[in-house]
Amino acid sequence: MRINERIRLSPVRLIDETGEQVGVMPVDEALALARSKGLDLVEVAANTRPIVCKIMDYGRFRYEQEKKAREARKNQQQIDIKEVKYRPNINQHDFETKTNHARKFLSKGKHVKVTIMFRRREMRRPENGFELLRRVAESLEDIAKPDHIPTVLESRDLTMLLRPIKG
Repeated sequence: MRINERIRLSPVRLIDETGEQVGVMPVDEALALARSKGLDLVEVAANTRPIVCKIMDYGRFRYEQEKKAREARKNQQQIDIKEVKYRPNINQHDFETKTNHARKFLSKGKHVKVTIMFRRREMRRPENGFELLRRVAESLEDIAKPDHIPTVLESRDLTMLLRPIKG
């Protein structure tokens, strides 16, 4: 936002401090009117012709904006993501153990990132990883919903995000 002397284009459409439209006038007159009231001339809409300026206390306006931003940050929810890593040729018992860990995280309301890590020769058979992701999604379908199940191996890892079902 440009304020006071930084506003160069003339004429401007002026709005006073109460929100009433004053009219179109040269920028110098608008600035003089704002100064006479002890306030600032602030550019509100720069893309319109003539540009729209408002008479206001810019310091107070910025304070209110920052206060609203702080409140918005305070009210936003932080998503907690836990990661469970598998290998493509995992033992059945290890699969069940890791899946139970994921189930525990999901029951606490956390998101779970499932990662299948490939090494060396395992890269030759990516279908094992896709099958494993499908098995994980099926075993947790009662409490979780997958955001995105990958269809192509892009790097050495396959990842899938599971969101808990609210219920």
